[in-house]
Amino acid sequence: PRNHFVAAIQKKGQVIGMKKAEILTPVVTAFDAKGNIDVTANQKIYEYLIGKGIDGLVVMGSTGEFFSMTKEQKKQLIDVACQYADETKVLIGTGGMVADETVELSNYALAKGAHAVMIVSPYYFKFSQETLETYYGNLASQINGNIYIYNFPARTGYDVSPEVTLRLARKHANIVGYKDTVTEMGHTRKLIDLLRPEFPDFVVLSGFEEFMAHNVISGGNGCIGGLSNVCPELFHGLAQALNEKKFDEIIKYQKIVDQAMELYEIGDPFIPILKEAMVQKGILTNNWCTVPMPKVTADQCEKVRVWLKKMPF
Repeated sequence: PRNHFVAAIQKKGQVIGMKKAEILTPVVTAFDAKGNIDVTANQKIYEYLIGKGIDGLVVMGSTGEFFSMTKEQKKQLIDVACQYADETKVLIGTGGMVADETVELSNYALAKGAHAVMIVSPYYFKFSQETLETYYGNLASQINGNIYIYNFPARTGYDVSPEVTLRLARKHANIVGYKDTVTEMGHTRKLIDLLRPEFPDFVVLSGFEEFMAHNVISGGNGCIGGLSNVCPELFHGLAQALNEKKFDEIIKYQKIVDQAMELYEIGDPFIPILKEAMVQKGILTNNWCTVPMPKVTADQCEKVRVWLKKMPF
């Protein structure tokens, strides 16, 4: 029966045309004790991730604490990150509540060499689908390069629908991708099914690591997942297995990924926990975050240590 299952997955992959699987890391931002950008520490993180085989850096996503950084800090980090654009794909998160600033930061990042910008929808108030279509359309007409829509309903309070995304892609050639951070894989699959026939190169990436394999098998492109800050080798291995259609390997990696998701349960928000795991692994020297992120407790540090000990990386 298992062989029939594998054969069915292979057949599905042939029918929909499985895309190259990618793992992009939404990189944490390293700060010093005063809350300034720690340039050397950020460079170390980027070089570590590139050396471990990740397919791209997503700088100033949610994991990068964009929401509590000044515009000057964002530009400084863009300068640092875009130095690596010749070595790997670089996406810059430029979304925020001031549209003119989003345009300014987007064009700044693209001029510095970023491959694309990733723009989260406005938060705090719930907006209609018509308003979102107008909002992204206005941004796209002013931004001089590629845009990924960032859909994160748990943080914005609403969804950027697949239908709106299709209409935007028809009107704006520079809207080329979508990060879908949702707990319902059916939403991502609908997005893929709706966009793929008309826009075969439109990039669809999941925001939760446990959906990476499902995403690719369904015709998507992979994942932008925070755990790859700590264990890039795990997700690089999964991406390779997906690209080589080694289904025994995929199943092996999926079991590890499912177990690794436990890190998110240690603390909420998870960013200080993620940084603590990087400290314990020797990637970072401190777990400093921006206000109002909480400090990691001794109990949480111990839970991170136990988590790392049982992980096979």
